[in-house]
Amino acid sequence: MSGPAQAGLFIYAKDLPRLAGFYESLLGMSRVHAASDLVVLHSPDIQLTLHAIPPAIAASISISSPPDRREDAALKFFFTVPSIAEATAKAPALGGEVLPEQWLGSGFRVCNAVDPEGNIFQIRENAA
Repeated sequence: MSGPAQAGLFIYAKDLPRLAGFYESLLGMSRVHAASDLVVLHSPDIQLTLHAIPPAIAASISISSPPDRREDAALKFFFTVPSIAEATAKAPALGGEVLPEQWLGSGFRVCNAVDPEGNIFQIRENAA
């Protein structure tokens, strides 16, 4: 990576190592920075910055297993993956889930996924 990212997403994390590992492994992103309170992941398309929620606030947050889905968020981000089937197989071991319902878009197939903290996002694969 050279220079600052042109686009990115910032996510607050209760369990920073787990959430960073989830996105790094599921999406094949590269870790370009890591500190006790911040992890920066990079792909050719986007930079993902994960920041630890301060401990005093994190102590008041409960995340169930599996996590409650945060379905009322105003934003939903998406990532393109090589294979939805591969992501579906990999996600549970990382603490997440790929939901079964899929839709076709213009040149892609898409479905929702859930990270270990309940954030819902979409994964897409290019349609053949």
